[in-house]
Amino acid sequence: MANYNKVILAGNLTRDPQLSATPSNTQVCEFGMAINHRWRGQDGENRESTCFIDCVLYGRQAETFNQYMSKGQPVLVEGRLDFRQWETPEGQKRSKHSVFVQSFQFLGGRDGGGGGGSDGGGGGYRSSGGPTPGPGPGHDSGPRRGDQPHSDAPPSSGGEQSSYSDQPPPPGGEGDIPF
Repeated sequence: MANYNKVILAGNLTRDPQLSATPSNTQVCEFGMAINHRWRGQDGENRESTCFIDCVLYGRQAETFNQYMSKGQPVLVEGRLDFRQWETPEGQKRSKHSVFVQSFQFLGGRDGGGGGGSDGGGGGYRSSGGPTPGPGPGHDSGPRRGDQPHSDAPPSSGGEQSSYSDQPPPPGGEGDIPF
């Protein structure tokens, strides 16, 4: 039987991205997304629910995402669902699902609001091929927050420990589909 694990989400960041590094200095960026669902109930009332999802990026993508994104900004991510299990220092077993992000697209304009219209939809990043092509000639899909310099220095260790191992999970791109 064939297996397929693909997740596509569009929503807003629930918190600022957190950048850390594995012991081998692979960059890890963790962030949360809120995805709203609106519908009209049988009683005619408008209803809304929100799904909160944790996401993880590795490598150069992690640095790029952390540099340009902040709480409240809209983003579209593509990746795979991942299940992690761990044990607390007290011996309790914990687990959670999260999205291992393989590519993302900035949504909204340069000021962080609205959809991606002709005034700038945002740049994107794919783990296998670098930045995605922009919307075409005459449109800038470059950095979203101006010309801020980027430092390739590893993040300072502020005492926070990441729950990630030295090796990121293997990428699960389209090439992994067995048919």
